[in-house]
Amino acid sequence: MYSYPDAAILLFAKPLIAGQVKTRLIPAIGAESACFVHESLLTRVGEQLMNWRLAPVQLWTGMAGLFPALFDSWCHRAQCEGDLGQRMAYSASKVLQEGCQYIVLLGSDCPVLTRAYLEAALKGLQYSDVVLGPAEDGGYVLLAMRREIPVLFQTIDWGSDQVLAQTQHQLKEAQISWLELDTLWDVDRPEDLARYRALMVTDNDKTSGLGG
Repeated sequence: MYSYPDAAILLFAKPLIAGQVKTRLIPAIGAESACFVHESLLTRVGEQLMNWRLAPVQLWTGMAGLFPALFDSWCHRAQCEGDLGQRMAYSASKVLQEGCQYIVLLGSDCPVLTRAYLEAALKGLQYSDVVLGPAEDGGYVLLAMRREIPVLFQTIDWGSDQVLAQTQHQLKEAQISWLELDTLWDVDRPEDLARYRALMVTDNDKTSGLGG
């Protein structure tokens, strides 16, 4: 059973198509290696969400293509056309209208996401309309909400380092209550790769019993 059966976790992800994923990494490591990084991150978060059993999970994608086999059992749903804000707004609206009490919109780029962090977002929705998980690059690693809030997805420069600040501004202007979690890092730029590689080494050491 799920800890939060009335919630839903919406994972936004692209299929494994070299040249179409992790494009900011391509100049540094090439399209095939960037696709491998994407696959690694996607597999990591997929396994975590399945193991944590916090809430039902859905995979939202905007293009056809293959995903790691672990996603075969997931609920697959299609994003609408438009920019990221329009796609997130559409998905959030659909799931909330279907009766979910709480939703978490999540990407696959944050390897330091933990069960406690995700649960803090779900718990935060008991007294806040919105929960933001800030990212070091000026965006956010997750967005949780308990009702439709269109302004969250409007007048935002998606892909820039102003996403979080502009989202905060929209919430403040609309007088909507929100909670912010700790700032995490994600893997979008070449300089993020060293941290991710170090994290994987640490994880492997722990798994093999060498990490104490």
